[in-house]
Amino acid sequence: MVKAHWDNEELIENWTLLSTELELVSKKVGVNQIGFAILLKHFQTFARFPDSPTEIPDSVISYIAQQLQIPSNIYSEYNWQGRSISNHRASIRKLFGFRTSTVSDATKMVDWLKAEIIPNEQRIEPITEIVYQQFRELQIEPPSVGRVERLIKSAIASHETDFCNQTLSKLTTQTLEKIDILLTTNEIEDSESEKLPFGKLKTSDFAFLKTDPGAVGLGSFLTEIEKLKRIRLVGLPSDLFSGISAKLIKTYRQRAATEYPYDIRQHQPAIRYTLMAAFCVQRAQEITDSLIEILTTIIKRIDNRAEKRINQELIDEFKKVSGQTNLLYRIASVSIAEPNGVIEQVIFPVVSLKTLKDLVAEYKGTGLAYKRRVHNVMRASFANHYRRMIPQLLEVMEFRSNNDLHRPVIEALELLKKYAHSKARYYDPTEEIPIDGVLKTGAKEILIETDSEGNERINRINYEICVLKALRERLCCKEIWVVGACSLSQSR
Repeated sequence: MVKAHWDNEELIENWTLLSTELELVSKKVGVNQIGFAILLKHFQTFARFPDSPTEIPDSVISYIAQQLQIPSNIYSEYNWQGRSISNHRASIRKLFGFRTSTVSDATKMVDWLKAEIIPNEQRIEPITEIVYQQFRELQIEPPSVGRVERLIKSAIASHETDFCNQTLSKLTTQTLEKIDILLTTNEIEDSESEKLPFGKLKTSDFAFLKTDPGAVGLGSFLTEIEKLKRIRLVGLPSDLFSGISAKLIKTYRQRAATEYPYDIRQHQPAIRYTLMAAFCVQRAQEITDSLIEILTTIIKRIDNRAEKRINQELIDEFKKVSGQTNLLYRIASVSIAEPNGVIEQVIFPVVSLKTLKDLVAEYKGTGLAYKRRVHNVMRASFANHYRRMIPQLLEVMEFRSNNDLHRPVIEALELLKKYAHSKARYYDPTEEIPIDGVLKTGAKEILIETDSEGNERINRINYEICVLKALRERLCCKEIWVVGACSLSQSR
């Protein structure tokens, strides 16, 4: 359709008759002049003819009439059904080197849309513009607006049929049964129904999978893992949508997400299972992304809370000792003067024992002792609450890196997975435990413990905390990526 409003610049640019065009128009007689002129400029601009006289705005009619020096109301007398308009269209097509479309052209257009356009775009309006542009490039006059719309809908329907049948053919009977389970909302016993406020239907797994993760915490992390497990239990082939546009899969995923289980069950099998497969594939990616975000947030939260707590304790316990340089000078002076003197007789009269204790406390507070206290608080929070997420995390998420520099973190995660269900406090002495590239400076002193025989041992909880902190850093800078994720996948 021609837009309704044209400003003066647009009229001049698109509807001005050039001298050669005026010469063609002048060969027509009476009302045929304005009719031919409008058809000519319309075809020149849009590569098609208007479907009806009402399609042309009054501003365009008036502008053409002014150029022809005839009254604009004469346009209403132009016959849109007679032999004259057919001759006018034929001469204009010949002028621009176009031909009329055939049934064969329509068939080829449908095939082209299915192969090149619809896999990435299913909306009618954008496809319509693409169709008209393709006809223009082929120098073919397109069919009427109604026929173009039917052609596009036919192509979309045909593509959907082919795509859905192809998808269905890749799914096993067991997979189809598991998809049906996701959509199940069976009636329950009366004793159970009393617990449900809105009737006797259980919420389907499909509805559960659509829920948001909620507030960040261990509960939301475990809930998201449960969602991911339910999707994986369906057993969709890893190559189900290989070669298929992600945009097309997203379209089907969104269609499924807006429907209730009952509505999806009413679709033909091919459409029903394709909708659910697309939903599961993309929902798994979204849930994996959510798990990564929750994980990194939890690790940061544990660390920040521990530092905040220790900082407050230090404020309460350690008072900044003023004049430290002067104190050191006084200690040094009396020590040089009486190098063999007794400390309590030589130094304490100059600097009190309490002041020296404050200095020692302040030094420890800015060194390893501070890091150890922060770590101990983190350890308590992690061991008593968050550690439960480690086995679940390593069971459902696979971490990878293309950079050998970060390989130690991947190996450390593999070690955590190996011991995920072990109750041992320490790692076996024969284990090769990645240290470099995993632990930060100073962390080794915190991590390693010594037994009564002087043997060094690595405490598992301490090591797990260090590995998770290293993992968070690599995930945030995308040096480590997660298989099946979208935002943190191997897309680089």
